[in-house]
Amino acid sequence: MSNTIYSINGPVVKAADTKDFSMLEMVYVGSKRLIGEVIGVTDKFTTIQVYENTAGLKIGEPIESTGQPVCATLGPGIISNIFDGIERPLRDMTKLNGVFVAEGNALFSLDTEKKYDVTVTVKVGDKLKGGDFYCTCPETALITHKCMLPPNVNGEVTFAAPNGQYQVNDTIIKIKLEDGTEMPLTMVQKWPIKKARPIARRLPINRPLITGQRVIDTIIPIAKGGAAAIPGGFGTGKTMTQHQLAKWCDADIIVYIGCGERGNEMTQVLEEFSELIDPKSNRPLTDRTVLIANTSNMPVAAREASIYTGITLAEYYRDMGYHIAIMADSTSRWAEALREISGRLEEMPAEEGFPAYLPSRLSEFYERAGYVKNLNDTEGSVTIIGAVSPQGSDFSEPVTQNTKRFVRCFWALDKSLAYARHYPAIDWNQSYSEYIEDLSAYFNENVSPDFMDLRQEISNILQEETKLMEIVKLIGADVLPDDQKLAIETARVVRVGFLQQNAYHKDDTYVPLEKQMLMMKVIVSLYHKSLDALKVGVMLSDIMATGLFDKAVKIKYDIPNDKLGMFGDYLKEIDEKIGALSVSLGA
Repeated sequence: MSNTIYSINGPVVKAADTKDFSMLEMVYVGSKRLIGEVIGVTDKFTTIQVYENTAGLKIGEPIESTGQPVCATLGPGIISNIFDGIERPLRDMTKLNGVFVAEGNALFSLDTEKKYDVTVTVKVGDKLKGGDFYCTCPETALITHKCMLPPNVNGEVTFAAPNGQYQVNDTIIKIKLEDGTEMPLTMVQKWPIKKARPIARRLPINRPLITGQRVIDTIIPIAKGGAAAIPGGFGTGKTMTQHQLAKWCDADIIVYIGCGERGNEMTQVLEEFSELIDPKSNRPLTDRTVLIANTSNMPVAAREASIYTGITLAEYYRDMGYHIAIMADSTSRWAEALREISGRLEEMPAEEGFPAYLPSRLSEFYERAGYVKNLNDTEGSVTIIGAVSPQGSDFSEPVTQNTKRFVRCFWALDKSLAYARHYPAIDWNQSYSEYIEDLSAYFNENVSPDFMDLRQEISNILQEETKLMEIVKLIGADVLPDDQKLAIETARVVRVGFLQQNAYHKDDTYVPLEKQMLMMKVIVSLYHKSLDALKVGVMLSDIMATGLFDKAVKIKYDIPNDKLGMFGDYLKEIDEKIGALSVSLGA
């Protein structure tokens, strides 16, 4: 009996009375050969979720088995490309069908016509194991692509092509497998998107992902190979923060996943990324960026797949020894896709209608982050930064709460900070990082032995201000003693002069760690010298009249990133002016 469609419910299609399909197998559905995946098998029905628009599909149309899971196509040509959720190249689809995505276009993900300058790194007789490199080629001006043996393949090289120009599907080497058969290898391999690529072992997460954003690097740092969530309501700057991180963080490659976001917003992302210049190399940022665009008007099932496609591409480049940062925007839309499909499958809903397996799906995604030793003895990392869009900025909703369980860094965006034009709008009271202890040795050794102590002092000042503002709201600031008023004034310097950052200012858009440390040193020194002066009877109003606090707010603009020696003059000025107040009082 031929396998045909029995019922259609949105993206969920069923076939009846068939034993031909296996769980998680990729299938072609209907006469248009839409891409689908088997998600349920019983003795009566096979349930398939279709990754394309099912409008126009009819009962009785054929379903074709492939015998393989849904896979990502891996090879040269991924970097600087734009894909949809199931890794179809959107530029090529535009040439074929115009600006709207047509169904049934099973386009090859990579450009099969382009030729690459290939350097073959093995010779006949070499014994290779899974993960070993056998050729390299410049993929972009910034990224060298290293073709690897699939992780589950071992053998001896029986043929190696000479160095030269090749297309991705040309045979580069042949290897003799352990069972005696010969296997040709091109520059392309496939890997199931829902299966993590194997590694030799996980390494300690003890190096920061340096972003140049002070509130992140200093107060709430993330480690390379770590996972962070950016929850925030509408308009709080989730996408803007991820753009800034994508541009400035010290990852080698950026994978940006636009998952269920508004179409016009995704268009803006694509346009901006194509115009941005990578500050490290002065090349277009797209030379080290992969974009996966699955907007809210695209098929809902492909939204779920886009997250897995993105992480699989990231793991592939990690295996070459690169450090990857994934920007997933947003995991809430992904969770909503799970909820919609779960509803169509008539599964028992859990909290707020989300499926009961939402936590396990989130954990599967975030657990694929890590700093690892690869099968080929290189080191690489995948850092995941996932935006969460809780409705009404309610952080108690299921996606935010479950995400908190699986990430160790939480950057909570605050609506009032965003509306006050405080960028990044990360609320230091609600946010936290569990990587601080792991990273302390790095900061103390590579930046300054005082770095962690200064960071703690800054955090203490902010916490003190939070406590004091509760009193101020009740009875006003006038009743506070001078030392507490000083804490509030210093906290203002921290908030406006240190935590707030101007993405459009050449010296403030990215701040090196050394300058961050020196800025903290100036603020902490100003606070302690002022506190000492108060103890000997100097009035706070006299200290404020020196203008040192206003000057400290403007340090971020006044001292260029390449003239850090000027901080010595600031520290000297603090000593002289506040010292003069104490001396005059003694006289």
